[in-house]
Amino acid sequence: MTRTDQPRGIRTTPGRTVLISGAGIAGPALAYWLNRYGYEVTVVEKADTPRSGGYPIDVRGTALEVVRRMGILPRLRDVHIDLRRITFLGGDGGTVASVHPHSVTGGVAGRDLEVRRGDLTEALYAAVRDDVEFLFNDSIDTLDQSGHGVDVTFRGGGTRAFDMVFGADGTHSRTRKMLFGPEVRFRRYLGYCFAVFTMRNTFGLSHETVMWNTPGRAAALYAVGDHDEVHAFLNFAQPEAPFDAFSDPEAQRDLVAQVFAGAGWEVPGMLAAMRDADDVFFDGVSQIRMPRWSSGRVALVGDAAYAPSFLTGQGTSLALVGAYMLAASLAGRDHTAGFAAYEHDTRGFVTVNQGLVGEGGATLFPASAEALEQRNERLRDLSAIPEATGRPAHSALTLPDLMSTT
Repeated sequence: MTRTDQPRGIRTTPGRTVLISGAGIAGPALAYWLNRYGYEVTVVEKADTPRSGGYPIDVRGTALEVVRRMGILPRLRDVHIDLRRITFLGGDGGTVASVHPHSVTGGVAGRDLEVRRGDLTEALYAAVRDDVEFLFNDSIDTLDQSGHGVDVTFRGGGTRAFDMVFGADGTHSRTRKMLFGPEVRFRRYLGYCFAVFTMRNTFGLSHETVMWNTPGRAAALYAVGDHDEVHAFLNFAQPEAPFDAFSDPEAQRDLVAQVFAGAGWEVPGMLAAMRDADDVFFDGVSQIRMPRWSSGRVALVGDAAYAPSFLTGQGTSLALVGAYMLAASLAGRDHTAGFAAYEHDTRGFVTVNQGLVGEGGATLFPASAEALEQRNERLRDLSAIPEATGRPAHSALTLPDLMSTT
């Protein structure tokens, strides 16, 4: 296994071993930067390969500088999705407004990225696979910090010791549960549930999203290009989280079908496709908010620590920036000082981006007839003004310079 040359001026920590749980976005990004600082990195992932496919995601603001410094920005530019419009429909299927996507998302045309999630994970994996160890089809079973490091027992068998462990294992993080307790303590449920899946593109859609709304219900078809498939999305207001459905795929489908019964537009066909789809992802719309992101020699990063929800469009960007800041905070510091610096320097950026959730919910998923009409009036106004120039929250943090980190 080869190791990349270290940037000049960076204080390295040779021989220190770390384990990262999760090979999605935050995990490989953290692995890349810790490797650059001289750590010996192992990544454990419960899937048997890096996960391909998935819905489109955004990389904006400060996160663009992270991927530029990683050297993967040109590759991501090559697979950028050029989404050209979002058309909003009323309950009768008539057009309310057709706007440029950045008018809604706060993105910046020609600068921000939208890529398939699998394209980003593949780029991150390619950047680190020759320099770090990956353990696929495995996961952490137990963590023991009673000694001088962290003793880890893997579900696949065997025990290894590491100087530090990082949980990059998503909104429903098992690492967080082992350290801090049940998810319910930190989950802020936002009153919606959603299902996303792929279906045949029989609609003639290309580089566009079409979204149908009635109060408390939204259905969208997202065509990332000239492809045979579209991403189908069904979102609905649900005041209480349906915990019984979260672990039962059939109950999820039944709940969605019940909520959307009698809906018009293309919804009946979407419900039929959902019944047959093998890639349905269902969840509640939630944020993770924690008073601290570390305990002892174990720290959390990305959605495991501060999932902002898809309503903000900033989950991927927070994962990339958080991984960079965590690694930079540990350069030349022990875990105690490093984790403290990570929280001090990153929490403000997380907080302001999690605060975008109100804007996202109000724009996409009004829950009452009055709110829907107000949203529609704003959209009609948006169709007549220039594209957005970005939201301050997206670039609210300046990355420390690697060359000056000590």
